[in-house]
Amino acid sequence: MKRDADFFDGAEPVLLYIAKTLKDALRLENALTEAGIDFGVEADDYRGGLIFSTVRTGAFFYARPETADAAKAVVVNAGFKPFVGPE
Repeated sequence: MKRDADFFDGAEPVLLYIAKTLKDALRLENALTEAGIDFGVEADDYRGGLIFSTVRTGAFFYARPETADAAKAVVVNAGFKPFVGPE
């Protein structure tokens, strides 16, 4: 279920996925909701392109740390590659 920002108070949200199209965002939102995963989503800018880098807007999907693994499994099952940040 999609949650407001206050749902993440006291927890560091885990970035699950950056949807680059509305179609992908809606599909992932539906998959997370059907799986009963609480998540947050917000529009934000990201850099895209290899040769001609541009700033684009995408839908950033987040989960609380305690549900991040289950949420990432839903992302994979929906056919998306979960976000992997620098380690």
